[in-house]
Amino acid sequence: MQKHCTKPVCHRKACRRVVQQYVVMSEFLGYARVSTAEQTAALQQDALRAAGCSRIWSDTASGTRTDRPELAAVFDQLREGDTLVVWRLDRLGRSLPHLIETIGELEARGVGFKSVQENIDTTTPGGRLVFHVFGALASFERELIQERTLAGLAAARERGRLGGRPTALSPAKLKQARKMIGEKTPVTEVAQVLGVSRATLYRRVPELGEARRPVSSSSATGAEPTFSEQA
Repeated sequence: MQKHCTKPVCHRKACRRVVQQYVVMSEFLGYARVSTAEQTAALQQDALRAAGCSRIWSDTASGTRTDRPELAAVFDQLREGDTLVVWRLDRLGRSLPHLIETIGELEARGVGFKSVQENIDTTTPGGRLVFHVFGALASFERELIQERTLAGLAAARERGRLGGRPTALSPAKLKQARKMIGEKTPVTEVAQVLGVSRATLYRRVPELGEARRPVSSSSATGAEPTFSEQA
């Protein structure tokens, strides 16, 4: 069996072929973002080059936007062993939970992350610890928001207030609608006076469809149907 050369540096062609086959160079890829066209990404790009980035992608978009084409492009170029570098954390994530999610996606792909301003590098134990703390803080924040929401709903229910969309017919309007319908006012006119749709009246006033029926002569004349009591 042929043995591989163990020399640190060897110029034999066979050894060079083995080195070229198994050694893969990792890259630092940079991402910059500015919010408006009036701003310039030159400061960020200079800092990214100084950090060792071989290629840089730049977006002009608000941090709240999800459609950032250059960010998608740099993600397509990232390979296992590469490192994504940003000038500052807020250049990448829309919020702390989104930032944690993005870094988690990179980590699952075997890609590192580095932020120049905050001096965070997830390829080091200290950098990974920082993001684990960030993840715990994001989870704690979500739990606090959920707890405050549930407490607020409970307090509102105790005061007789229910959540959801306000009803179109208040008790006073519902009373007025029943009175007008009892006076045989056309449904369309009742709806216009109360500022609601006919469908709302039929839904909130069941007697329109149950205890009343259209006068048969109205269909022949084409007039607005009125309602009379069933025998």
